[in-house]
Amino acid sequence: MNDAVNLSRRNVKMRLNVMMFMELVIWGAWFPLVFGYLQSLGFTPVQQSVILCAFPVSSILGMFFGNQFADRYFAAEKFLAVSHLFGGFAIIGLAWVKDFWTFFVLMFLHCLLYVPTLSIANSIAFTHLKDPQKEFGRVRLWGTIGWIMVAWPFTFILVDWDRVHAANPQGFVNWLGTVLASGLSGDQLKAATPWTYIVAGIASFVLAVFSLFLPHTPPKKIAEGEGKLAWLEAFKLLRHPFLLVLWIVTLVDAFVLHCYFNWTALFLGSSTVGIPGNWIMPVMSIGQLAEILTMIILGITLKKLGWRWTMVIGVIGHAVRFGVYAFFPQHKELLIAVQILHGICYAFFFATVYIFVDEFFPKDARASAQGLFNVMIFGMGALVANSVCPYLIQKVFTVEGITDFRSLFMVPMVIAIILALVLALFFHPPEKNVNVDVN
Repeated sequence: MNDAVNLSRRNVKMRLNVMMFMELVIWGAWFPLVFGYLQSLGFTPVQQSVILCAFPVSSILGMFFGNQFADRYFAAEKFLAVSHLFGGFAIIGLAWVKDFWTFFVLMFLHCLLYVPTLSIANSIAFTHLKDPQKEFGRVRLWGTIGWIMVAWPFTFILVDWDRVHAANPQGFVNWLGTVLASGLSGDQLKAATPWTYIVAGIASFVLAVFSLFLPHTPPKKIAEGEGKLAWLEAFKLLRHPFLLVLWIVTLVDAFVLHCYFNWTALFLGSSTVGIPGNWIMPVMSIGQLAEILTMIILGITLKKLGWRWTMVIGVIGHAVRFGVYAFFPQHKELLIAVQILHGICYAFFFATVYIFVDEFFPKDARASAQGLFNVMIFGMGALVANSVCPYLIQKVFTVEGITDFRSLFMVPMVIAIILALVLALFFHPPEKNVNVDVN
């Protein structure tokens, strides 16, 4: 009997692992290179911001619609299947679109369908894990593995094959070395970027089918006296000071996080650093590799340091990374090595926030509670960053074609330092992990 139960649990975990893996493959395929690609299409900084804000706006709308359906009206696994099917058609269409309005509409449609699946996938995992605080980090790390794995094939996709053929390398080892050293750059790299949308679309179709085989996660029944709007129940919890502080801190830290995504690929590929185009995504994926190791020790870290200091370490990681960007731009090896800090930043703060939410929010509103913080992480924080980052890098800190990267990166560095101090001084959660009353 116990063997059968254990086998069933392992089967469920395997399916949850695959779900997390594919969720991040979709996003990780297109996101790192989109910022430079939008510039190559001739879009103005305002148009770029409008397109980039499709993702955070979808996070906000998903809070009120997608998560509400998953919590109260719609089986979560079926919601994932439908969302990824139609979202896949939208993202793959971007490979052939060049005009602003069509690009924006398809991007917005994809994001509107995809973004709610991030918090819903978390909710599915929390529902079917026996010990979420101990096990969620290990399940979530498969999403990180997905982000890493989808980056590496592009070392062969984003290659100047004419250069490889002209070199005519003899033998497999010489051929491989020539390929890896012949990454696209400049206009050639941007012209090949549509492959990222094709890969993302295919992955979305695969997950749409696989979602039908996930553990059944029915909507929660509404007990007598409970509100019908799950997101409203989640918002009520913000009257507790420690949750309100965390919510605001999450907003600011999300802004800092999305500064990293907005500027890092452009910085690494610039003449200041000079990393070849086919290696930019793999270099950035080092952070996700570190995230795997950090996720493994996250449970132990939480027990040793507690919620507050674990999160403070995550925030400080941003300041250190941007400090290296600002003051050591000529040290390519150091810039590559410092990508490791991304794993610490994400796992010790954002993944910890997800676990914290599951500990303190009532069961019937947990998907919406996850969405409440996703509004800050992928919504408002990203909305602010995606609105101002293109303008800052192209108009404020770039003069006559030369970007002042030191001054640019000092902005999020200083913000992260201040944020860590606020978190250390004002975030004081209860000692015991008990659900907070919404009433």
